[in-house]
Amino acid sequence: METPVQRELVEAARDGDHEAFEVLASGAVDRLYAIARLILRDADLAQDAVQETLAHAWRSLPGLRDPDRFDAWLHRLVVNACMDVIRSRKHLKANVHLIEIDLPHADDTADVADRDQLERGFRRLRPEQRAVVVLRYYLGLPLPELARTLQIPLGTAKSRLHYAMEALRAAVEADARPAVPLTGRRA
Repeated sequence: METPVQRELVEAARDGDHEAFEVLASGAVDRLYAIARLILRDADLAQDAVQETLAHAWRSLPGLRDPDRFDAWLHRLVVNACMDVIRSRKHLKANVHLIEIDLPHADDTADVADRDQLERGFRRLRPEQRAVVVLRYYLGLPLPELARTLQIPLGTAKSRLHYAMEALRAAVEADARPAVPLTGRRA
């Protein structure tokens, strides 16, 4: 639930107040960028997706019926913008960059290896699965809210999350298996 101040800002922005929208946008831009970056795995594409999200939000804000759902609405817009970017850039998988994660403590070798393993698994997920994982574990949305945000049935949200986590587990387990050395070839 939004605060009364947030609701007032949304209503003012919905009525065309540019300054109110600027306050809302500046309060959400870091969160939107983080979501886009986690889904797209590319800083420049994430920035483009956020810009498109904010432009779309400004154009579509008069049609927002429930000001209390503003944040969920923005989350849906940024996920949709990410999916549009992915659809328009079929070669996105070949253009993957690792994201640096700032940790509050120093990394040791095991932490780095675990993070790299998780990153490789995350890259293997379909964009729809990445979106569900990001909304669930980065934003901490409960499944019913996640489903409403993405405008998908609850069962679909559960299924995507289940298969995404299964794929991540499989990738981590595959990486953990020792490599089998190739001995010789038979003629």
